[in-house]
Amino acid sequence: MKIVYYLPSLYISGGLERIITFKANYFAEHLKDSEVYIITSEQNNNEPYFKVSSQIKLIDINVLIDTPINQNKLLKLLKYPFKYLLFKSRFKRIIKEINPDILISTLRRELNFISSIDKKIVKIGEFHISRFSYHSYSIKTTSLIVGYIKSYFEKRFIRNINSLDSFVVLTEEEKTFWPEINNIEVIHNPLTINPVTKSDCNNKKVIAVGRYAHQKGFDMLIEAWKIVADLHPEWVLTIYGEGDDEILKRLIDKYNLHNSCLLKPATQEIVNKYCESSIFVLSSRYEGFGLVITEAMACGVPPIAFDCPCGPKDIINNFKDGILVKSEDINELADKICFLIENENIRKEMGIKARKSSERFKIEHITMQWESLFEKLVKNKTINKD
Repeated sequence: MKIVYYLPSLYISGGLERIITFKANYFAEHLKDSEVYIITSEQNNNEPYFKVSSQIKLIDINVLIDTPINQNKLLKLLKYPFKYLLFKSRFKRIIKEINPDILISTLRRELNFISSIDKKIVKIGEFHISRFSYHSYSIKTTSLIVGYIKSYFEKRFIRNINSLDSFVVLTEEEKTFWPEINNIEVIHNPLTINPVTKSDCNNKKVIAVGRYAHQKGFDMLIEAWKIVADLHPEWVLTIYGEGDDEILKRLIDKYNLHNSCLLKPATQEIVNKYCESSIFVLSSRYEGFGLVITEAMACGVPPIAFDCPCGPKDIINNFKDGILVKSEDINELADKICFLIENENIRKEMGIKARKSSERFKIEHITMQWESLFEKLVKNKTINKD
């Protein structure tokens, strides 16, 4: 079976890049009689950030549309028609040469034309964020003209998705946001770590992990931590991430939390950091899934998470293997952190259950669901062709 993934690049250290690389590696090394390809368009001779199996064939079609990020916007707009046609032409040519059984799209501009490529090929769309944070869906406007344009692109997007053989989202909650889609499946993201050790939940440490972006809600976490630190000054919160941290630093200065709230750069040793911690907190305003929750759970760390869309309620069994908090409720978040700090036995028992619960996200279980989907769709294609 020939499987092709497309995403813009592999040199970024993002969640999409990590998950696609991890799944592709597993299929290349474990799926019998498989050939796996990853096509990119903006790799631009950069090395992949995550290790790619030697059994995977990497192909870059080298059409730079979105990079460099700081390019002149007017110039980008003027060049776009030519570059888009070049991208489309090269993409179609590569797919024709490979002649895959499965083509998996990450729903970028290729979505506009992949359904017209060889009807024998199974086309699957993978959606890694939430509908209402995706391009035009996130735009709020009172302008009739902007509203019309927004509506046009939304309808086109739905039409393109329905033309695929399958549309895969990450959570049951996300599925409910797509009532117009008739080919939708739910397959969770797999764990990309397999820790051999676990936390004993004894250290007076709380951990949070993610980009320093508004979405991740670390500003709300610091607000909550001010309440926690007043009651439990011996405990320390460490946030591991990357990006612009100026707003977070100002909050730490404002509340004089320099000794109990630390900002640390993203690290390849994150498993060790989880295992050194006793509580994990996810303070996001929204998520596509919330992979960091499953990572913490796999390390035996009980999670506390805002019940934001989408992911936490699919992962956490409330007050069994973690705690869900009303979305963006800072006082309740502080209260639940204090609850686990003050109840050591509950914290440790929840950590044990969290580790056990995380097993359903292991790569073997998730890829079995993907393999079943592949087989079903290929079979349907064969039946329809006959």
